[in-house]
Amino acid sequence: MIKSANEYAVDLTGVAWRTSSYTAGDGRCVEVAPIPATTAIVFRDTKDRTLPAADTSGAAWSAFVPALPAGTLPPA
Repeated sequence: MIKSANEYAVDLTGVAWRTSSYTAGDGRCVEVAPIPATTAIVFRDTKDRTLPAADTSGAAWSAFVPALPAGTLPPA
């Protein structure tokens, strides 16, 4: 078990990490994986995998991915 960025234990043993197809060319990239038996997505920094992974709902991730390059993210 490891702690997610939300500070609860999430078993990420055996998750299928996938590296983003978009990178800045200098190693700045993220990896994403579905959390088994849930609809959640977990993501982490590829440069420091010892940091806690962050998690979000699958729906939120599906909205985020196309909004990022389109520049349509809502203000924080």
